[in-house]
Amino acid sequence: MKPLAIFLSIFLVASASASEPNVKKSESGICHDKKSPSYAQTKKFVPFENVEECLKSGGRSPATTKEKEPADPVKKSESGICHDKASANYSSTNKFTPYRTMEECLKSGGKPVKK
Repeated sequence: MKPLAIFLSIFLVASASASEPNVKKSESGICHDKKSPSYAQTKKFVPFENVEECLKSGGRSPATTKEKEPADPVKKSESGICHDKASANYSSTNKFTPYRTMEECLKSGGKPVKK
């Protein structure tokens, strides 16, 4: 009977870890992969296969894994427009999600400024 109990325990542990997604996007929009310190604590989430998919959905990297933010980030406004420093509305865009590059902003679903 003991070997059966051991087998079932191993099977249940393996099944539980196999059902965990590779990336969890938390309710606050942070993409946690299995290396993230907050991965295990993230209980309410949207699952993703990889970090790139999570970021494209509008998620962002955890502060602990982010590279230093650039001095002049690309700003994605609440209306979804990506403003770089050359944009006429850059300095007046106060509520925004920062991105390192215009490409990252556009990949997240942002739209370029109409010229």
